[in-house]
Amino acid sequence: MANYFSYLPNFDYVNRIPSDQSISSYTEVKNLFKRVKLNSDLFQNLTNFTKYQIVGDERPDNVSNKVYDTPSYDWIVLLSNNIINIQDEWPMSNRTFELYMNKKYGVTNYDGIHHYETIEVKDSSNNFTVLKKGLEVPSDYSITFFDGALGKESTITDTNVGVTNFEYESKIQDEKRSIFLLRSDLVQTAIKEIKNEMKYQEGSTQFKSRGLVQGENINLY
Repeated sequence: MANYFSYLPNFDYVNRIPSDQSISSYTEVKNLFKRVKLNSDLFQNLTNFTKYQIVGDERPDNVSNKVYDTPSYDWIVLLSNNIINIQDEWPMSNRTFELYMNKKYGVTNYDGIHHYETIEVKDSSNNFTVLKKGLEVPSDYSITFFDGALGKESTITDTNVGVTNFEYESKIQDEKRSIFLLRSDLVQTAIKEIKNEMKYQEGSTQFKSRGLVQGENINLY
């Protein structure tokens, strides 16, 4: 199975080797700056994707192997979710998360309060919600409202709970675990589209072929 880099077009890069700097000296390399935008109907139709929950320390290649029977489609896993920076956009492994927590908060401060969030508060009849759950508020936050069931104003001070550093950071990681995957039966169609998108278009002085462009040689100037 071909990996993502095999589909990248080539680029004639001006040779910077001191012993070989003639005006016609180039080295052919992969154009790592070429990126596919998933804007076709295939990638815009949600019915072409299935939901997936990343488990434990699964990496993109592990997910690819489980879903597509090959680790080589890890790039399809990433492209399906528009993930560019895997360090920030993919959930950390347990070990990496532990090291991150130790560095940011210290070994003994996992249970320190990061912030406070509201609990759901209803009126006395328990029919109307006057305060939604999950809003970040000060620790002494209270709410005053007109309670229709009682016919008077009510003030509630027990409105929030503390969220620990561990709970806060774990939630961020857990939110990254819900991803979408392109259906297995559409993978080959996607690869065909990606190959086509990777090709260069004619019209530039740098154009050499659909798979090769040439950089300008500043030595000429």
